[in-house]
Amino acid sequence: MKEESKWQKIYRVIMLIIVIALITFVITSILSTRGVLNYKSNNNVTQKMDELFATVAELINEKYIGEVNEEDLIDGALKGLAEGVGDEYTAYYTKEELEDFETETIGNYIGIGVYLQAIPDEGIIQIVEPMDGSPAEEAGIKPGDIVLKVDGVEYKPEELEKLTNHVKGEADSIVVLTVQRGEKVLDINVERREIHINYVTSEILENNIGYIYLETFDLGCADDFKEAYDDLASKNIKALIVDVRDNGGGIVDEALKIVDLFCEKGETTLIKVDKDGKETVVKSKTDATIKIPVVVLANIGSASASEILVSDLKDNGKADIVGEKTFGKGVIQELIYLPNGGALKVTSSEYCTPKREKINGKGIIPNYEIQFDYNNPEVDEQLNKAIEVIKQKLN
Repeated sequence: MKEESKWQKIYRVIMLIIVIALITFVITSILSTRGVLNYKSNNNVTQKMDELFATVAELINEKYIGEVNEEDLIDGALKGLAEGVGDEYTAYYTKEELEDFETETIGNYIGIGVYLQAIPDEGIIQIVEPMDGSPAEEAGIKPGDIVLKVDGVEYKPEELEKLTNHVKGEADSIVVLTVQRGEKVLDINVERREIHINYVTSEILENNIGYIYLETFDLGCADDFKEAYDDLASKNIKALIVDVRDNGGGIVDEALKIVDLFCEKGETTLIKVDKDGKETVVKSKTDATIKIPVVVLANIGSASASEILVSDLKDNGKADIVGEKTFGKGVIQELIYLPNGGALKVTSSEYCTPKREKINGKGIIPNYEIQFDYNNPEVDEQLNKAIEVIKQKLN
């Protein structure tokens, strides 16, 4: 038995080295940050890394007194590679982290459609509110309900993620939530269905001014924006305010689809520059459909894809910008899938505004700089200024 265990251990080490070498080769071949790991210009990088990783893997297996999880070692090594780049936006995602990232980016998942919060001081997990039209709302889940069990399993506040993973599942299946509502304890059956998270909200303000708030640029938000605008247009709005305050960005193509609604065909909407200085110029693909006066609200929390929209509408003369200087994230990341089920998100290009101004680390200065008073949040002076600017445009 001792001899068999020894050979099993040797086999695991060999397989670990092979897998690490394979993934290392893939990463060093595609990593595109200047001066960090350039596979084309340094053919010794992969060999050196293979040798180092193999040595460390063998030492851990020989010396470490605890149990070794090979997948954890690989994930740790890959995370270290990404962190070693020194770029806050470059990162390695494990298979599980990638699934969460994609779910968040897509904005769709199979579940019951409910917002939850953990309250450690009270030792409870509570329903904030069910989403409008969700299975949870249809089943009778109410804001303030305390979740005692899910399918008979109890969860502590620090296990909120485990609870949410349990609630998600296959479409058309049933999950049972045991909740406390006042003095009553209720078992509520909820059907899991595909949930679409709508990050676009709209309303009509004074003087028949349309208002659309974009929370993020996740997949499908351009369609949601178009739907919201069409609904406002059907009510004969005279002008439009687009609010991207505290919108940290998302999918660049979604932002460009929205920009195309404002810009004429052929107008420049994005200039990307890669590590070799090669430019890619993106132009509007369709004629403008939104031709009413427009103001965009932005602040320090408006970043990345939000800044693409802000700079496009400002530089192309489609809108005035009201608020604060934007964040200044003028770089774009590329997501590259790896053989182990994980992915590398790497900063692969920098972008300029249509007037060829770089914004990375600088931000975009609005036409009208107005600070938000966080001590008096009920009075939105930025929105008030946007309405004032719109009124001037309409006169």
